[in-house]
Amino acid sequence: MLGATDEEREEVAGYFKWQAPDLTITFLQKVYSEAVLGHVHDVWDIHTDKDRWWVITNPTNLYSQEQFPNLDLVVTFHVGLCLRIPRSDKQDPDPRRLLPFGDVFKQLGQAGEALTQAKGPADYQGIGVRCRETLLSFIAAAQDAADWGEGEQLQRGNLKGWVDRILGTALIGAAQKERRHLLRALLVEAWDFSNWLTHTKSASWHDAEMSVTTTEHALGLAASLVARHIKGVPDGCPECGSPDLNPEEGRSSETLGVVWERPLCRECGWVGSAVPVYDEPPEETEAIIRRAAIDGEDECAIMERPFRSLQTP
Repeated sequence: MLGATDEEREEVAGYFKWQAPDLTITFLQKVYSEAVLGHVHDVWDIHTDKDRWWVITNPTNLYSQEQFPNLDLVVTFHVGLCLRIPRSDKQDPDPRRLLPFGDVFKQLGQAGEALTQAKGPADYQGIGVRCRETLLSFIAAAQDAADWGEGEQLQRGNLKGWVDRILGTALIGAAQKERRHLLRALLVEAWDFSNWLTHTKSASWHDAEMSVTTTEHALGLAASLVARHIKGVPDGCPECGSPDLNPEEGRSSETLGVVWERPLCRECGWVGSAVPVYDEPPEETEAIIRRAAIDGEDECAIMERPFRSLQTP
């Protein structure tokens, strides 16, 4: 039996009564918890005056123990259902569009992976360290990627100073004030929060999740801005004013293995100057799902009580 707060018990009991108002709970306990892809799923065993049920959280759902007699089976079904229902329409960024920030987002991915395994305050503090280092890596990569003008000599790790200089160069002028303010606030707040998380002894899993999510969001927007600045992509077509500009890739016989890119206006056909964006890697395809079987173990697993039909409480 796992520990649970009174608030958790009340929330689960309230959900069950809402879903099954004709049943009376006689016993309720948390029996299992598992983190999958950054989301914690708690499993509750509920006895009623008529039968027994599982309630699994995040998102919360209930399953009859007559149909799902095995704990591993119901967790597998629930997690599979969550994966089939997208949590959002967000797509992973194309790493080619984020050059020269490939290593930065690799670090951010590692922070997200560490979040799925985090189980205590020390782990949550470690997530803060990872987010902080990822933000510093972004600033360092941006410094090396372009000339951000002259000014006060800044230390390489002066994140706030470099954020001001980068945004002041990429978003120059009074008309860009609100854009500068928004991006600066995102980056600086992600930095301050990750620093706080690194040192606090009261960190929770949700604090670590906020740090990863905020850092990911801030860096996604900032990397896109810097990439457009490096590639010389204007906000709108200089010929017709259309904002419908798309990247057009090309290759040159004089620079084999190098992919070039230039902005293309879909409305009037205007094209900007081409810049090298990445060295073309060898074609490699990896299967998203891989299956492997141990020799001699080719039998299928069969449920003791097949799931034959849905039952409504």
